[in-house]
Amino acid sequence: MNGSDLYLPSGTKAASRLIKTHDLDEAQALITRVYIPHTLRSRDGYPLDFKLNFLQSHQLTLGHLNYGADAELLVPAMENNYHINLTLRGASTVSQAGRSGHSQALRTGVAFGPMHDFTVRWSPEAIQYAIKLPRQILDEHLAALLNHPIDGVIDFELIFDLASTPGQNFLSAVNFLRAELARPGGLATSPMARGQLESFVMTQALLAVPHRYTHELTTPTKPANRSRVRDVIDHIDSRPESELTMATMAKMAGVSARALQKGFMATVGMPPMAYVRKVRLDRVRGELVSTAGRKSITDVASYWGFSHLSRFSAFYKKQFGESPSDTVRKTLA
Repeated sequence: MNGSDLYLPSGTKAASRLIKTHDLDEAQALITRVYIPHTLRSRDGYPLDFKLNFLQSHQLTLGHLNYGADAELLVPAMENNYHINLTLRGASTVSQAGRSGHSQALRTGVAFGPMHDFTVRWSPEAIQYAIKLPRQILDEHLAALLNHPIDGVIDFELIFDLASTPGQNFLSAVNFLRAELARPGGLATSPMARGQLESFVMTQALLAVPHRYTHELTTPTKPANRSRVRDVIDHIDSRPESELTMATMAKMAGVSARALQKGFMATVGMPPMAYVRKVRLDRVRGELVSTAGRKSITDVASYWGFSHLSRFSAFYKKQFGESPSDTVRKTLA
C-alpha cells in the first residue's frame, strides 16, 4: 500500500488520505475501516488497481474510489448510515431489498438505505464518489427542513437520475466540497464555512434522490409570516458567528425551509443565506476598520466563514463598492 496525506491544517476535524493497493485483502480492510465491514471479491480473478482518496468530517465521509477490476462488494446493513454512490466513469450493477439496477457514468446514481444488505458490482474502469451520511444527522436535517419529525428511515429510491437538474446540483455540491476540503487554506480551515457546505450537500442529496418526503420538500408553500422571519433576522444580527444553515434557521423559525425562504424574500428581498452573508460581510468590514491592519484580511475573512478569497473579495466589493484592501488602506491613511 502506498499512501500520502493531503495537506490539512493542524486542528481541523477533516481527514484526507490517498491510498493505493493491488492486494484484495488490503483493499477490503481499507474500505472496512473507512465505511463498513463487508466481503470483497474479484469476479475475473485479476489483481486490483485500487485507489481511494477519502475525506472524513463529523458530517460525512466522501471517497473518490475505483477498484480497477471486476469487483463485487457484499455489504451488510449499515444501520446507522445511508450510502450514496455517484458514478463518474464506467458502470456498476447494484441490488438491495429485492430491488436492482444499473448505474452509468454521470447518468444515474445509487442510494442505499441503512436497514438492508446490498450488493455492488463495479466494472473495471468504474470510478465513483462513495458518500457515507450518518443516519441521525441526515434524518435530523430533513426534519428541520420540513419542520416536523420524520417517520422511520428515509426511503430513498435505489437508482436516481444524476443527469437531471437536481442530480447535477448534487454532483456540483459534492465536487465543490471535495475540492475545498482538500485545498490548502480551503474550507477545512473554517468549521463555520465547512458546516454550511456540508449542510448544503445534504440538502442537495435530499432534493436529488426521490423519497417519500420529496413532494413535501419541493411543493410551493405559503411564506413564513413577518414575526417569524424577524425572529430569525434578530438572531442572525446578534449572533452571526453561530451555525446558520437553512435547516437550523427553519427549525429556529418553526417553519419549513421553503416557507422561510419565501418569507425572507417577501420581508428583506433576499434569501436567508444571502442575508447571513450580508451580515457577516458587515462584521468583516467592521473588524478590518477596527483593527486597522493589525489582522490580515485572510484571517478576518476566514473567521467569518469566507475561505475562498476570490469569491469573498467579489462579494465584498459588490456590497461595499471597494475591495477589502481598499478598506484597510483608507483606515490607515
